[in-house]
Amino acid sequence: MAITLTEKAAAEVKRVKESQNFGDEMFLRIGVAGGGCSGFSYRLGFDQAYDEKMDSQYEIHGVKVVVDKKSALYLDGTTVDWYEGLEQRGFKFDNPNAVKSCGCGSSFQA
Repeated sequence: MAITLTEKAAAEVKRVKESQNFGDEMFLRIGVAGGGCSGFSYRLGFDQAYDEKMDSQYEIHGVKVVVDKKSALYLDGTTVDWYEGLEQRGFKFDNPNAVKSCGCGSSFQA
């Protein structure tokens, strides 16, 4: 499996889906894009377009997750967690393929 969601991250995704009144046809799309201060930036969003040839689909803790096959190369083994503290709140990526990350953790170099 290319990517894993922790239970806390899955619960937050479900909460957001519910608050936005997204139906079951919406899934979480995770990917990477060129840019950011370290070379690649992480992308998270809701989508309903799925292409069997271009995407891989998973169900993790009751959340449908789709990763395009190009991003999967950079995300293999990555864990997405939800962090909530006094100084920071948001999704956190633990990517074993990242050789360098920026200070905020939203971009990386592979």
